[in-house]
Amino acid sequence: MMKKIPTSHPRYLSLVTREQISEAMRHGIVHETGLIAHGRGEAFDYLLGETTIPPADVAEKIAASTLLCAKNPVISVNGNVAALAADVCISLAKSIPAKLEINLFHRTSVRIKKIAAFLRKKGAKTVYGLNPNAKIPGLDSDRALCEKEGIFTADIVLVPLEDGDRCQALQRMGKTVIAIDLNPLSRTAQAASITIVDNVTRAVPRIEHWIHELKDTKRSDLDKLIKTWDNTKNLAEVLSFISKRLNSLF
Repeated sequence: MMKKIPTSHPRYLSLVTREQISEAMRHGIVHETGLIAHGRGEAFDYLLGETTIPPADVAEKIAASTLLCAKNPVISVNGNVAALAADVCISLAKSIPAKLEINLFHRTSVRIKKIAAFLRKKGAKTVYGLNPNAKIPGLDSDRALCEKEGIFTADIVLVPLEDGDRCQALQRMGKTVIAIDLNPLSRTAQAASITIVDNVTRAVPRIEHWIHELKDTKRSDLDKLIKTWDNTKNLAEVLSFISKRLNSLF
């Protein structure tokens, strides 16, 4: 049972998020190692000031532009994403439109079914990933398992939260990978085509905001916007922001 946290608590949002992750683990949606991943992300969020910083918003705008230009966009969902951002991922998928596919490192049929049921309860009509019929080349873990109509044939894959080895493998397949990762130094952040250094609970709604803003933009103008993107430069701006912020605190 979730603890009642007073809204007056200075760490209210952070504590609520921790409770969501913990509760989801008790229900078999989040793997126990997901708690470690969440704690690591929370530490990096402190460095950002727990807000969407300007370089992240630029990345979110480029991500929205890319998703609008996609032929078969797919949003990849793991346990932590389902626990923290199911509603906003479903909303984003509808707005693009894009497919939702469950992909897990610690994969069991029971856990896959629980996440799928959870997503459907939240309003998802179609959920991919329950019946994998293809494999991502170059991966030995269960992350390789996917569906032909989903991730395997996707041109754009949105990967919320850390997933370094699969990010690299998807890129080798010629896909554009949009990663949401609070750690700008991770392998995922460094390897992705577009890295959004932001909390998934803020990043996904912000991408949807830009989807609505850019929905009527000409394809040629979206292409021009996408061509301005430099992932390495944006990550450098994130690190510069963090450095300046830390210096200002002391």
